[in-house]
Amino acid sequence: MPDLILDLETQDPDDILTLCLVGGHPAIRLRAVTVTPGSPAQVGLVRHVLRLLDLDDVAVGAVDPGTGKDHVSGFHHRWLGSRRGAPPDAPPADVIAGTLRSHPGATLLTGGPPRNLGRFLGACPEVRLSRWVAQGGFAGDNVVPPEHRLPKFEGRTVCPTFNFNGAPRAALLALSSKDRIARRELVSKNVTHGVLYDREFHERLRPYRERTAGLALVFAGMEHYLRERPEGKLLHDPTAACVVLDRAIATWAEVEVIRERGEWGVLPAAGSGTFITTSIDHERFFEVFVGENIGPDGADVVSGAPVATETP
Repeated sequence: MPDLILDLETQDPDDILTLCLVGGHPAIRLRAVTVTPGSPAQVGLVRHVLRLLDLDDVAVGAVDPGTGKDHVSGFHHRWLGSRRGAPPDAPPADVIAGTLRSHPGATLLTGGPPRNLGRFLGACPEVRLSRWVAQGGFAGDNVVPPEHRLPKFEGRTVCPTFNFNGAPRAALLALSSKDRIARRELVSKNVTHGVLYDREFHERLRPYRERTAGLALVFAGMEHYLRERPEGKLLHDPTAACVVLDRAIATWAEVEVIRERGEWGVLPAAGSGTFITTSIDHERFFEVFVGENIGPDGADVVSGAPVATETP
């Protein structure tokens, strides 16, 4: 059963959906949460969700950016109510380092700009990370087979991506820190843009909604969301969270990441230790999302499982 450190932001609704999903999932142990940019309102929201999931002992790391803004979307207030701000347990670099010292095999999942990962790499040079899963990056036509290309990205090999462009120096540092991060897995924009939580997904989830406290929160939150936006919500970060549990929900290419004038792409590079998703198995994704077909203690989703690659 993998140990997880979740790094999130709270402007996009799917970050807190991800916290609900991993906090209640039977095949994962949430060990810590770090928040970017780190306002007291964000920390208060995260602590509230952790209490609902009976995870009060999970450490929360943040640094108040001092912007005077709460950095919490209106959806979260409508779904979970307004919450008072709260202080973090420690700065994010200290929380990440302390968690890795206690659980050296833990995976770090970043669902927003990877500022806190950059802080950790700069402040704690003696601590290594075995696996970083990032929602970010872009896999273009040079690595994605024609049958898996989304029409909106056809013909592109580079594209802007929100999370990496939110902290490009930190992203480049993490991608180049091969001595500090043993394995880097990018759940790419072109894949997550094909994973939609719409009314059909919602109704399919309905029979499972009471399986865990996390799924109950996800279902309740999306009841609110779909009333306001019936077209649905792309599941960027929840897709990355399911990859943490089972790499086999996706096909992968081993690559080097490139950046050109604010746009990101990849080049095939065997032996790089950096992998990016090129497609996803939607049926397996749903099974992992709801906790189906997970072996005892998460035995069939251990982080050492082989990774399928598919490149043209």
